[in-house]
Amino acid sequence: MSNGGYQRYVALGDSQTEGVGDGDDVTGLRGWADRLAERVARHSPGLLYANLAVRGRKAGEVRAEQLAPALALRPDLATVVAGVNDVLRPSCDLGEVAGHLEAMFAALTAQGATVVTLMFPDVGRISPMARPLVPRVLALNERIREAAARHGVVVAETAAHPVATDPRLWSADRLHAGPLGHDRIADAAAYALGLPGSDDRWTLPLPADAARASGLRAVGAELRWAGGFLGPWLVRRLRGQSSGDGRGPKRPDLLPVLAATP
Repeated sequence: MSNGGYQRYVALGDSQTEGVGDGDDVTGLRGWADRLAERVARHSPGLLYANLAVRGRKAGEVRAEQLAPALALRPDLATVVAGVNDVLRPSCDLGEVAGHLEAMFAALTAQGATVVTLMFPDVGRISPMARPLVPRVLALNERIREAAARHGVVVAETAAHPVATDPRLWSADRLHAGPLGHDRIADAAAYALGLPGSDDRWTLPLPADAARASGLRAVGAELRWAGGFLGPWLVRRLRGQSSGDGRGPKRPDLLPVLAATP
């Protein structure tokens, strides 16, 4: 961050960056990127912020649809987070996904922006049914770290601490962070950026939860999740549909950060 702070922050990505899980489509979505913008604005009062993220987008779609508009806004701070929607698909090519992310890192840093990205958590600890995806997620994290190192991209190690998979940080669908999770992601990004006043309290565990499910209750919770969220997701995949069909970015223009929160 320069002595004058940041002036223009642009967020690129999918549903997590859009803010799904933190608010709703009626009252408005907040999300970690909005929360990060607020933290940056405390030290950069004139900060303008745009959020180009759209739910359901794969990494190649984020690059194709969001990179050029982002560059046109000439950000001095950008966040790029994508790849989860690719990893969920059996045909995922990790090299191709990482290539799209690296292309965005390269273009934004070449234009002078400070770029931040995140690591993805161990999804098998969030939902046992997702355990087959764990090697793919970990491999993608490593490729992202390597690409980030080549371009001087700041990496928020959001997956390196056990609290990252505490179910209380996640929404009911287990795919998106809940409000507390989005808040911790924003704290992690602020810490990685070295914002004044940021610290590592986001890594601390939550208080013990005496009511956590076990045994048959846990099995029942898995079955309810599969019927309520996994099933509909699979139906959309079979129909070639996306949760983001017909949607555009919630905040395509640079606006003062005070207007970011619903």
